[in-house]
Amino acid sequence: MHEMSLCENILQTLQQQANAQQYSKVKTIWLEIGELAGVEADALRFSFDSVMQDSIADQARLEIIDIAGQAYCSHCAKNVPIQQRYDACPECGHFPLQIVAGDQMRIKQLEVE
Repeated sequence: MHEMSLCENILQTLQQQANAQQYSKVKTIWLEIGELAGVEADALRFSFDSVMQDSIADQARLEIIDIAGQAYCSHCAKNVPIQQRYDACPECGHFPLQIVAGDQMRIKQLEVE
């Protein structure tokens, strides 16, 4: 389950930023997760609660913002919505497409004390 290691990386980032920005507690974390990122939201939520115990983010609320997959089709020169990484262009059927959004995960915002 790679979601556990993702949560460990999130905690490491939170701790580094807490030192740099001098906050002591994280109350809420907003994560943007693209639908092409390969992250299972339920597994991430389960792992999040376990990893954050006894840390600066203990009892923090996790808010997930879903980001739709989007790709550029060089054949019809359009950005198009996609649900899977290797989908054909829904406009013209051409592929491969170049992914332009929805394949990342990032911390968007924090509520801290």
